[in-house]
Amino acid sequence: MTLDIVNVMESLSRERPIFHSEADFQHALAWRIREMLPECRPRLEFPFAPKRLKLDIWLAGARIAIELKYRPRKLNQHFLGEHFELRDQSAQDTGRYDFIRDIARLERATESPLSATAGFAVMLTNDPLYWKPAQGKDIPNDAAFRLEDGRMIEGEMAWSDDAAPGTTKGKEEPLRLKGRYEANWRNYWDFREGTHSEFRYLAVEVPAPRGKPPEESV
Repeated sequence: MTLDIVNVMESLSRERPIFHSEADFQHALAWRIREMLPECRPRLEFPFAPKRLKLDIWLAGARIAIELKYRPRKLNQHFLGEHFELRDQSAQDTGRYDFIRDIARLERATESPLSATAGFAVMLTNDPLYWKPAQGKDIPNDAAFRLEDGRMIEGEMAWSDDAAPGTTKGKEEPLRLKGRYEANWRNYWDFREGTHSEFRYLAVEVPAPRGKPPEESV
């Protein structure tokens, strides 16, 4: 069984173009997957025993792991009578690190025969600094973790020597990826009014390693 994450996100956007929080996004996405593919049997905050990971969403019927990030900028918006007041999460450097760390976690989740058949790292944001390249001549402290549209995410990535300790606290370790992934941002929803009204998402698929024995059909 496979998951068409683009189709799922397009379907979700028509009913839920905006979310109050990452937990709200997590619940809504899992619910939409259940509606579209009930045999997937979504589980939230799943303790993934083979690699001692806690996954945001685990599709038990398909053995697919999903990790989510919701990184909004400040926005006050009404939709279908519901008011959304998003707080500003402007720490893009640590947001990029955390997203790539999710990819690394999913690689771990797919690397043994009894674990996940595939993984998806998904970030939804209305902050264009994630999908646009850095401006100016100065090299940013998080240059290795940039996620601008079209960039290849691969290899070992570490903070620059100038990164502040307050930024890297708890995130000091370099990140190492076995695979090669392209940052391909897609449109999610645009309210077309005010600042930060456009939402885009980045979905990175992490396949199982080649040569891994196939799982039983579900």
